[in-house]
Amino acid sequence: MDPDLFFVIGLLVGLLAIPALISAFSESRPPRAAAIMVMISIVLILLAVLQKPGGYDMGEIPGVVERVVSGFLN
Repeated sequence: MDPDLFFVIGLLVGLLAIPALISAFSESRPPRAAAIMVMISIVLILLAVLQKPGGYDMGEIPGVVERVVSGFLN
């Protein structure tokens, strides 16, 4: 299990939760789906941070995303 992959998927799910949150609040309905997406994102990111020795530094996040995306494209 690759912690970098978990980290990038967690970031992606978290980013996708933002429009769902905005949509739910603008329509005055409870953000159930968005809340679930945020929880999934948090769990995936925590899992990745706990699996990688030393965790992640803010400066290395773009490199991690680049490695994971290039791994899928190649």
